[in-house]
Amino acid sequence: MSQAQIDSSRPPVVELTAHDLPVHCPNPQMEAWSSHPRVYIALDHGVGTCPYCGTEYRLKAGEKIASH
Repeated sequence: MSQAQIDSSRPPVVELTAHDLPVHCPNPQMEAWSSHPRVYIALDHGVGTCPYCGTEYRLKAGEKIASH
């Protein structure tokens, strides 16, 4: 999991691999002081957003989610 912040006024974007799934927010790289309740993020079309902090989670280019 890598976190890249493009603009400090915007929420961060976290790029994921299929091995990072399932994904939850707050993620392990976030500071404990800014924590909110843990929520699992659904990646619709490879992208999902935390309803609390707005962090965007997206699959890296070429990554595929294995189906059941």
